Amino acid sequence: MNIRSLALAPALILALVVPALAEKIPLNEISRYLNSLKTATSEFTQVNPDGTISTGTVFIQRPGRVRFEYNNDNTLVLASAGTVAVFDPKSSGEPQQYPLSKTPLSIILDANVNLGRANMVTGHAESKNSTVVTAQDPAHPEYGNIRMVFTSPTELRQWVITDDSGQKTTVILGEMRKGGAIPASKFSIGAELARRN
Repeated sequence: MNIRSLALAPALILALVVPALAEKIPLNEISRYLNSLKTATSEFTQVNPDGTISTGTVFIQRPGRVRFEYNNDNTLVLASAGTVAVFDPKSSGEPQQYPLSKTPLSIILDANVNLGRANMVTGHAESKNSTVVTAQDPAHPEYGNIRMVFTSPTELRQWVITDDSGQKTTVILGEMRKGGAIPASKFSIGAELARRN
């Protein structure tokens, strides 16, 4: 091997390696994508904190509304009007309710997602041809965080919520169907209460 080909060898190796490394998606592009997501529906697989797996359909209407319907189970999680309600068929009482602002899911559902805010993003990396962003409420990091996985072109594929007690819940999305109208009644906690009583 002559000197010239030795000098080229590292450049050739670099040329072969570089295309395999995907560029991480900039935070302003992810914010733009989330803000453009008005309505979406997707099948999902959920890995619960205890390791059990649930499946179902999620309906998203930004800002502020989400509905998780579970297959083979009458459990329902609704977020609407600043409140999250968990309807558990095993419980005969009222649904468990708490402020949406106290869950990291509020970051995705916010009227104006801005991942450039100071102390909001705690991680932003490229991993296995995906961009992984970890975000929290800068004013209340104690509420936990959300780790979102995006593929390119920008598409939300999954999120992992770590709650205020350190429990992790993973939601893996199927093919997301964007746009279209979702009836307001889908997100009404009052309508769901009336239906179940």
